[in-house]
Amino acid sequence: MTMLTPQQIESYRAEGYLGIENVFSSAEVEELRRVTDEFVEKSRSVTVNDAVFDLEPTHTPTNPRLRRLKDPIKQHPAYRRAIVNPNLLRIVSQLIGPDLTTNGNKLNLKLADGGSPVEWHQDWAFYPHTNDDLLAVGVAMDDSSLENGCLMVIPRSHRGPLLDHHQDGGFIGAVSDPDFAPHGAIPITLKAGGVSIHHARTLHGSAPNRSPRARRLLLFQYCAADAWPLLPGDHPWETYAGSVLQGKPTNRPRLTDVPVRLPLPPAKHGGSIYENQRGLKRALFSAEPAKM
Repeated sequence: MTMLTPQQIESYRAEGYLGIENVFSSAEVEELRRVTDEFVEKSRSVTVNDAVFDLEPTHTPTNPRLRRLKDPIKQHPAYRRAIVNPNLLRIVSQLIGPDLTTNGNKLNLKLADGGSPVEWHQDWAFYPHTNDDLLAVGVAMDDSSLENGCLMVIPRSHRGPLLDHHQDGGFIGAVSDPDFAPHGAIPITLKAGGVSIHHARTLHGSAPNRSPRARRLLLFQYCAADAWPLLPGDHPWETYAGSVLQGKPTNRPRLTDVPVRLPLPPAKHGGSIYENQRGLKRALFSAEPAKM
């Protein structure tokens, strides 16, 4: 039974991130890898991004280069089992409470020798809520290192400002401040089966995969049930209630003093974060190899 120590909980509160090994068993990891390989094979027949597949620019039928599997918990039961993994829910509950919803999930595949980078950003810029008890969990399906593009974070940045993620009047999905530099960034290296956790306001990103080893990361977004989205979309109650993973829904949002800038006007390039960030004028990860 995986539980966090008081020291780990305090570290998350202070630093805005955690890396935890051995959350998923080797059998669970093997199942996730097998299912993911099946989706890479299916992507051979896809030529453009769609509601399920997001493709690398170098993707071809003979050399499938799947960049992201969208909404994986709807694509296969193995992914749905992973988001409600008892070990994982126990950990998340210790950080943001027992009543949990999810507001998103995806599988980022940095396949060998060139998986795309994700430029520096704060998740909070994409989906502000009434309070910031939100976090993202990355389930490592492969050993992750600097060489294959592991997640990098800036400690304590969740306690700082919300940086601008707009460019030329529209949302760009990445930090656009010309004076921004990722000082103090550190990598979260993990063995397969480990997880990374970062607060929704923690600055993070990842470099291209410059190694011959894949780095596949299954990402789950969790929210305290009393954190309500400020952009709820269609059928807000039904959508919210359907997102409950554990505990009960509530129609009493908890309001706290959090910085908010809506991701509007919308990004010129819709779809995944990779598409949102297309055209970013200061692409820091694309320019330089990752450094500790």
